[in-house]
Amino acid sequence: MTQVLTPAPLDDADRPMISRALIFILSLACGVVVANIYYVQPLVGLISEDFGMPVASAGLLVTLTQMGYACGLLLVVPLADIVENRRLILGMLSILAIALVCEAAAPTIPMFLAASLLVGISASMVQVIVPFAGHLAPDASRGRVVGTVTSGLFFGIMLSRPAASFVAHFAGHRTIFELSAVAVLLLVVLLFRTLPERRPKGMTYLQTLGSLGPLLLKTKVLHRRGAYQGGLFAAFSMFWTTVPIFLATPKFGFSQIGIGIFALIGAAGAIASPYAGHAADQGKSALITRLGLLGTLAALLIALVGGLYDSWPLLVVAALLIDMAVAANLVVGQRALFALGSELRGRLNGLYLASFFVAGAVGSLVSGYAYAFGGWTGLCLTGLIFPALALAYYGSEP
Repeated sequence: MTQVLTPAPLDDADRPMISRALIFILSLACGVVVANIYYVQPLVGLISEDFGMPVASAGLLVTLTQMGYACGLLLVVPLADIVENRRLILGMLSILAIALVCEAAAPTIPMFLAASLLVGISASMVQVIVPFAGHLAPDASRGRVVGTVTSGLFFGIMLSRPAASFVAHFAGHRTIFELSAVAVLLLVVLLFRTLPERRPKGMTYLQTLGSLGPLLLKTKVLHRRGAYQGGLFAAFSMFWTTVPIFLATPKFGFSQIGIGIFALIGAAGAIASPYAGHAADQGKSALITRLGLLGTLAALLIALVGGLYDSWPLLVVAALLIDMAVAANLVVGQRALFALGSELRGRLNGLYLASFFVAGAVGSLVSGYAYAFGGWTGLCLTGLIFPALALAYYGSEP
């Protein structure tokens, strides 16, 4: 008979420790969960056509999921500082599986959008997993561990697009949500068997929510890191919401398979995460931030030229560059916030992610109108505004 080993409970007073196997499992969990926020992006054209939505409002398909994610970051993720983390993660992932089934079966656009909102809320659990890894890691290697786990998150983001495109090509656009529901349920089983308990010593839920305002107002590091990542993520969302539509135009004539391969190549940008975390451990956070901001500006300019000269290879370069910039800067920001104290990590991470996911949702919404009225050139020029503002704010650092 096989004996099932129950992971030992972890109290906040315990000495941090984490195995390579657990790092891999947490990375895998991040990728599987966060992918659900992005499956819609390469399918915007197919889904909007299926429901009869105009192109100008198609960005709403992406925006609702991102807004749900932002709500989850503010209302659900702070529970990580007061509720036993293992139980919280397993419960919310079970809700995510149900929401995905509803999304796959939705007969009307209001029902699809409602399910998308719930997918975003429940998928916010990925941001309980990341600080969980940060809590387990020793101080000297926290940046590397968080970077490795976050690389799983970014691989999930990047691979979600080609996965959705491939599945839509062979089995229709609803199938990806059905398959993802199965994957999430399998993940629940894996985490049930391997994830240690963590019992935070904290406040009540109302006290925790009440503390978010003062934290947001008083934490200068949060202001800075949220603004930098918000500028990058708005541009990132604009690019990835619109580039599948652009590649499908007669100018390029990409099929869903071609769009999937394009997104698959772009996924390589996620490799920047652990390297950025290691650099941050060595005190090079400022350098990574500058490179991230400048890299995003350069990516949009390259994308602009690629559109003007009908060059999809330049669009590939732009995709790689913008993905690397966003992934690297995210890790640096999380490391800076996690250093402020283990008792604050859940709330600070929630506020950080919420701030730039709101920016991402704005970028997704704006992208539809920018592309509809200004084409690819208008999209790229509008996208430049966000990282340019973030870079200007970075220049004001003392």
